[in-house]
Amino acid sequence: MIEILKAAKTYGSGESATVALKDVSLKINDGDFTVLLGASGSGKSTLLHIVSGLECPDSGSVNYDGVDITALSDDKLTAFRKEKVGFIFQQYYLLPNLNVDKNVKMGADLTRNRNYREIIEAVGLGEKLYKMPSELSGGEQQRVSIARALAKKPQVLFLDEPTGALDEETGRQVLDYICSLQKEIGFSVVMVTHNSNIAEMANTVVKMNSGKITETYRNDIRKNARQIGW
Repeated sequence: MIEILKAAKTYGSGESATVALKDVSLKINDGDFTVLLGASGSGKSTLLHIVSGLECPDSGSVNYDGVDITALSDDKLTAFRKEKVGFIFQQYYLLPNLNVDKNVKMGADLTRNRNYREIIEAVGLGEKLYKMPSELSGGEQQRVSIARALAKKPQVLFLDEPTGALDEETGRQVLDYICSLQKEIGFSVVMVTHNSNIAEMANTVVKMNSGKITETYRNDIRKNARQIGW
């Protein structure tokens, strides 16, 4: 279980200070699909960065099975991110001078996963192992970034607007694949989105506004990527 307790975060100081999070508390169960839902500036991406260990809160704590990652040294926090979590962002962050195989292998090498090519096959890029990012479509590049994140075999997968740059059909394919892998492998998913339709795919939906959680609810029936609006 992940437990966030009274996490607060402010960027800048003085008159230019922006309060991004205001004493946010939240529990995320193992194996859950949690969506952080809200408009731009609501604090959802800041919360994602803090929960995943990319940033530290100004105050509060983030506990993974009782271990407060905000109290870890820089080296131990880096090791935690390396071993426990995967990231998929709206931007693909692929290395342009490495082909598909080597981009995914970078993620696999972090946890010494030698079977990473199975994931490349699973995302439908088995025939494009040696293609460079510039030779791929946007949807294919996003699938490379997904494969790279999953090649680490993370316990928690964090996604920040993963379909924001994709067309509808490719976006549905990406979401469908992530959900099918989650059911198969059992990792937790925490996704940031402003799309209320995507929230219908989650177990738990956390609505945010002005740096606060305004509502948390569970979907009795989860829809798949082909059933939601766009």
